[in-house]
Amino acid sequence: MTIMDLLNDPKMKSQIQRALPNGMSAERIARIALTALRMNPQLQECSPQSFAAALMTSAQLGLEPNTPLGHAWLIPRKNHGKMEVQFELGYKGMLDLVRRSGMITAIFAEEVREKDEFEFEYGTNPYLKHKPYLGGDRGKVLFYYAVATFKDGGYAFKVMSIPEIEEARKLSQSANSPYSPWNRFYDEMAKKTVLKRLCKYLPLSIEVQRNLAQDETIRTQIEADDILDLPNENEFEVVEVEEIPGEEEKEEAKEGPFPNKALRESPTPLT
Repeated sequence: MTIMDLLNDPKMKSQIQRALPNGMSAERIARIALTALRMNPQLQECSPQSFAAALMTSAQLGLEPNTPLGHAWLIPRKNHGKMEVQFELGYKGMLDLVRRSGMITAIFAEEVREKDEFEFEYGTNPYLKHKPYLGGDRGKVLFYYAVATFKDGGYAFKVMSIPEIEEARKLSQSANSPYSPWNRFYDEMAKKTVLKRLCKYLPLSIEVQRNLAQDETIRTQIEADDILDLPNENEFEVVEVEEIPGEEEKEEAKEGPFPNKALRESPTPLT
Protein backbone atom coordinates (compact mmCIF):
# COMPACT_ATOMS: atom_id res chain seq x y z
CA MET A 1 0.00 0.00 0.00
CA THR A 2 1.41 3.37 -1.02
CA ILE A 3 1.10 6.67 0.83
CA MET A 4 -1.41 7.87 -1.78
CA ASP A 5 -3.47 4.73 -1.20
CA LEU A 6 -3.45 5.45 2.53
CA LEU A 7 -4.70 8.99 2.10
CA ASN A 8 -7.57 7.80 -0.08
CA ASP A 9 -8.49 4.89 2.18
CA PRO A 10 -11.87 5.42 3.94
CA LYS A 11 -10.57 3.61 7.04
CA MET A 12 -7.66 6.02 7.25
CA LYS A 13 -9.95 9.04 7.04
CA SER A 14 -12.22 7.52 9.67
CA GLN A 15 -9.31 6.97 12.07
CA ILE A 16 -8.05 10.52 11.52
CA GLN A 17 -11.52 11.98 12.07
CA ARG A 18 -11.85 10.18 15.41
CA ALA A 19 -8.50 11.60 16.52
CA LEU A 20 -9.26 15.18 15.49
CA PRO A 21 -10.70 17.80 17.85
CA ASN A 22 -13.96 19.53 17.02
CA GLY A 23 -13.75 21.98 14.16
CA MET A 24 -11.22 20.02 12.08
CA SER A 25 -12.04 17.51 9.37
CA ALA A 26 -10.21 14.44 8.09
CA GLU A 27 -10.78 15.64 4.53
CA ARG A 28 -8.85 18.85 5.22
CA ILE A 29 -5.97 16.97 6.86
CA ALA A 30 -5.86 14.59 3.88
CA ARG A 31 -5.76 17.53 1.44
CA ILE A 32 -2.95 19.13 3.45
CA ALA A 33 -1.05 15.84 3.37
CA LEU A 34 -1.50 15.55 -0.41
CA THR A 35 -0.18 19.09 -0.83
CA ALA A 36 2.81 18.23 1.37
CA LEU A 37 3.57 15.22 -0.84
CA ARG A 38 3.46 17.37 -3.98
CA MET A 39 5.64 20.08 -2.44
CA ASN A 40 8.12 17.61 -0.96
CA PRO A 41 8.78 14.63 -3.26
CA GLN A 42 11.07 12.98 -0.68
CA LEU A 43 8.04 12.34 1.52
CA GLN A 44 6.83 9.91 -1.14
CA GLU A 45 10.03 7.91 -0.65
CA CYS A 46 9.27 7.38 3.05
CA SER A 47 7.57 4.32 4.47
CA PRO A 48 3.75 4.53 4.44
CA GLN A 49 3.73 3.46 8.10
CA SER A 50 5.88 6.36 9.27
CA PHE A 51 3.95 8.85 7.12
CA ALA A 52 0.61 7.61 8.45
CA ALA A 53 1.89 7.66 12.04
CA ALA A 54 3.27 11.21 11.74
CA LEU A 55 0.01 12.37 10.18
CA MET A 56 -1.94 10.69 12.99
CA THR A 57 0.27 12.40 15.60
CA SER A 58 -0.50 15.74 13.99
CA ALA A 59 -4.22 14.94 13.97
CA GLN A 60 -4.21 13.81 17.61
CA LEU A 61 -2.57 17.09 18.62
CA GLY A 62 -5.05 19.09 16.55
CA LEU A 63 -2.26 20.70 14.50
CA GLU A 64 -2.18 21.15 10.73
CA PRO A 65 1.19 20.01 9.30
CA ASN A 66 3.21 21.70 6.54
CA THR A 67 1.08 24.82 6.17
CA PRO A 68 1.87 28.56 6.42
CA LEU A 69 0.40 28.39 9.95
CA GLY A 70 3.67 26.81 11.07
CA HIS A 71 1.96 24.46 13.54
CA ALA A 72 3.90 21.30 12.66
CA TRP A 73 6.04 19.69 9.98
CA LEU A 74 6.35 16.27 8.36
CA ILE A 75 10.03 15.93 7.48
CA PRO A 76 11.67 13.11 5.49
CA ARG A 77 14.93 11.82 6.91
CA LYS A 78 16.95 8.63 7.00
CA ASN A 79 16.41 6.46 10.05
CA HIS A 80 18.72 3.44 10.23
CA GLY A 81 19.22 3.62 6.46
CA LYS A 82 15.51 3.83 5.66
CA MET A 83 13.53 6.91 4.68
CA GLU A 84 11.02 7.72 7.43
CA VAL A 85 8.84 10.71 8.29
CA GLN A 86 9.78 12.72 11.36
CA PHE A 87 7.09 14.75 13.11
CA GLU A 88 8.30 18.16 14.25
CA LEU A 89 6.44 20.85 16.14
CA GLY A 90 6.56 24.42 14.87
CA TYR A 91 6.79 27.52 17.07
CA LYS A 92 3.08 28.31 16.79
CA GLY A 93 2.15 24.69 17.38
CA MET A 94 4.20 24.63 20.58
CA LEU A 95 2.55 27.87 21.74
CA ASP A 96 -0.86 26.33 21.09
CA LEU A 97 -0.08 23.19 23.09
CA VAL A 98 1.30 25.14 26.07
CA ARG A 99 -1.72 27.45 26.18
CA ARG A 100 -4.00 24.41 26.44
CA SER A 101 -2.59 23.64 29.88
CA GLY A 102 -4.79 26.32 31.42
CA MET A 103 -1.95 27.28 33.77
CA ILE A 104 -0.32 29.87 31.52
CA THR A 105 -1.93 33.30 31.03
CA ALA A 106 0.54 34.50 28.39
CA ILE A 107 3.53 33.07 26.56
CA PHE A 108 5.63 34.41 23.70
CA ALA A 109 9.13 34.63 22.25
CA GLU A 110 10.93 37.60 20.72
CA GLU A 111 14.17 38.45 18.95
CA VAL A 112 16.64 41.06 20.19
CA ARG A 113 18.63 43.09 17.65
CA GLU A 114 21.82 45.15 17.89
CA LYS A 115 20.21 48.57 18.33
CA ASP A 116 17.53 47.45 20.80
CA GLU A 117 17.79 48.26 24.50
CA PHE A 118 18.05 44.90 26.24
CA GLU A 119 18.95 43.91 29.78
CA PHE A 120 18.31 40.77 31.78
CA GLU A 121 19.56 39.16 34.94
CA TYR A 122 19.03 35.78 36.58
CA GLY A 123 19.46 35.07 40.27
CA THR A 124 17.66 36.38 43.36
CA ASN A 125 16.43 39.58 41.67
CA PRO A 126 15.74 38.50 38.10
CA TYR A 127 14.42 40.91 35.51
CA LEU A 128 14.13 41.31 31.76
CA LYS A 129 13.84 44.62 29.89
CA HIS A 130 13.53 44.95 26.12
CA LYS A 131 12.87 48.14 24.16
CA PRO A 132 13.06 47.60 20.39
CA TYR A 133 14.81 50.31 18.37
CA LEU A 134 12.20 52.28 16.39
CA GLY A 135 14.46 54.58 14.38
CA GLY A 136 14.94 52.31 11.36
CA ASP A 137 17.10 49.25 10.79
CA ARG A 138 17.51 47.49 14.15
CA GLY A 139 20.66 45.63 13.12
CA LYS A 140 21.37 41.91 13.23
CA VAL A 141 19.79 39.50 15.72
CA LEU A 142 21.84 38.90 18.89
CA PHE A 143 19.44 37.03 21.20
CA TYR A 144 16.10 35.28 21.39
CA TYR A 145 14.06 35.07 24.58
CA ALA A 146 10.82 33.47 25.74
CA VAL A 147 8.53 34.66 28.54
CA ALA A 148 5.62 32.96 30.29
CA THR A 149 3.27 34.37 32.93
CA PHE A 150 1.28 32.14 35.27
CA LYS A 151 -2.19 32.31 36.75
CA ASP A 152 -0.75 32.84 40.22
CA GLY A 153 1.03 35.99 39.08
CA GLY A 154 4.45 34.41 38.70
CA TYR A 155 6.46 34.44 35.52
CA ALA A 156 9.55 32.93 33.95
CA PHE A 157 11.88 33.75 31.11
CA LYS A 158 14.73 32.20 29.18
CA VAL A 159 17.34 33.97 27.02
CA MET A 160 19.54 32.34 24.37
CA SER A 161 22.30 33.90 22.30
CA ILE A 162 22.69 33.23 18.57
CA PRO A 163 25.65 30.83 19.19
CA GLU A 164 23.43 28.86 21.60
CA ILE A 165 20.61 28.79 19.04
CA GLU A 166 23.05 27.58 16.39
CA GLU A 167 24.31 24.82 18.66
CA ALA A 168 20.73 23.65 19.21
CA ARG A 169 20.05 23.78 15.46
CA LYS A 170 23.07 21.59 14.73
CA LEU A 171 21.77 19.00 17.21
CA SER A 172 18.39 18.84 15.46
CA GLN A 173 18.14 15.64 13.44
CA SER A 174 16.15 17.42 10.73
CA ALA A 175 18.51 20.39 10.36
CA ASN A 176 20.44 18.82 7.47
CA SER A 177 17.32 17.99 5.49
CA PRO A 178 16.70 20.37 2.56
CA TYR A 179 13.07 20.37 3.69
CA SER A 180 13.84 21.32 7.29
CA PRO A 181 11.84 24.32 8.58
CA TRP A 182 15.19 25.69 9.78
CA ASN A 183 16.01 26.49 6.15
CA ARG A 184 12.86 28.51 5.44
CA PHE A 185 11.65 29.67 8.84
CA TYR A 186 14.80 30.27 10.87
CA ASP A 187 13.26 33.01 13.03
CA GLU A 188 10.31 30.88 14.12
CA MET A 189 12.47 27.82 14.72
CA ALA A 190 14.83 29.91 16.86
CA LYS A 191 11.85 31.15 18.87
CA LYS A 192 10.65 27.57 19.23
CA THR A 193 14.09 26.55 20.50
CA VAL A 194 14.18 29.09 23.33
CA LEU A 195 10.52 28.38 24.11
CA LYS A 196 11.29 24.66 24.35
CA ARG A 197 14.07 25.37 26.86
CA LEU A 198 11.67 27.50 28.92
CA CYS A 199 8.98 24.80 28.86
CA LYS A 200 11.22 22.51 30.92
CA TYR A 201 10.42 24.65 33.96
CA LEU A 202 6.78 25.60 33.35
CA PRO A 203 3.86 24.23 35.41
CA LEU A 204 2.38 22.12 32.62
CA SER A 205 -0.11 19.26 32.86
CA ILE A 206 1.03 15.69 32.19
CA GLU A 207 -1.02 15.66 28.98
CA VAL A 208 0.66 18.81 27.65
CA GLN A 209 4.10 17.43 28.57
CA ARG A 210 3.31 14.24 26.65
CA ASN A 211 2.15 16.25 23.66
CA LEU A 212 5.33 18.34 23.67
CA ALA A 213 7.37 15.13 23.85
CA GLN A 214 6.09 14.21 20.37
CA ASP A 215 8.45 16.83 18.90
CA GLU A 216 11.17 15.39 16.66
CA THR A 217 9.96 11.80 16.89
CA ILE A 218 9.60 9.05 14.31
CA ARG A 219 7.00 6.34 14.81
CA THR A 220 8.10 3.37 12.77
CA GLN A 221 5.36 0.91 13.67
CA ILE A 222 1.77 1.47 14.70
CA GLU A 223 -0.75 -0.39 16.79
CA ALA A 224 -3.85 -1.58 14.98
CA ASP A 225 -6.00 0.43 17.39
CA ASP A 226 -4.07 3.58 16.61
CA ILE A 227 -4.71 3.57 12.89
CA LEU A 228 -5.86 1.23 10.13
CA ASP A 229 -4.22 -2.17 9.72
CA LEU A 230 -0.98 -2.13 7.79
CA PRO A 231 1.48 -4.96 7.08
CA ASN A 232 3.79 -5.87 9.96
CA GLU A 233 2.17 -3.54 12.47
CA ASN A 234 1.86 -5.34 15.77
CA GLU A 235 3.25 -2.64 17.98
CA PHE A 236 4.59 0.85 17.73
CA GLU A 237 8.02 2.15 18.42
CA VAL A 238 8.98 5.76 18.95
CA VAL A 239 12.43 6.82 17.84
CA GLU A 240 13.04 10.08 19.66
CA VAL A 241 15.77 12.56 18.94
CA GLU A 242 17.42 13.32 22.25
CA GLU A 243 18.71 16.83 22.82
CA ILE A 244 22.29 16.80 24.08
CA PRO A 245 22.65 19.38 26.84
CA GLY A 246 25.19 22.11 26.36
CA GLU A 247 27.32 23.64 29.08
CA GLU A 248 24.60 26.15 29.98
CA GLU A 249 22.03 23.42 30.50
CA LYS A 250 24.45 21.39 32.59
CA GLU A 251 24.82 24.37 34.92
CA GLU A 252 21.04 24.78 35.07
CA ALA A 253 20.68 21.11 35.93
CA LYS A 254 23.04 21.58 38.86
CA GLU A 255 21.25 24.62 40.21
CA GLY A 256 17.72 23.70 39.17
CA PRO A 257 15.41 26.13 37.39
CA PHE A 258 17.01 29.01 39.27
CA PRO A 259 15.59 31.90 37.26
CA ASN A 260 12.07 30.54 37.43
CA LYS A 261 11.80 29.88 41.15
CA ALA A 262 13.09 33.35 41.84
CA LEU A 263 10.79 34.84 39.26
CA ARG A 264 7.73 33.22 40.80
CA GLU A 265 8.65 34.61 44.20
CA SER A 266 9.82 38.04 43.03
CA PRO A 267 7.40 40.99 42.95
CA THR A 268 9.58 42.65 40.32
CA PRO A 269 7.56 42.89 37.10
CA LEU A 270 8.86 42.49 33.59
CA THR A 271 9.56 45.88 32.02
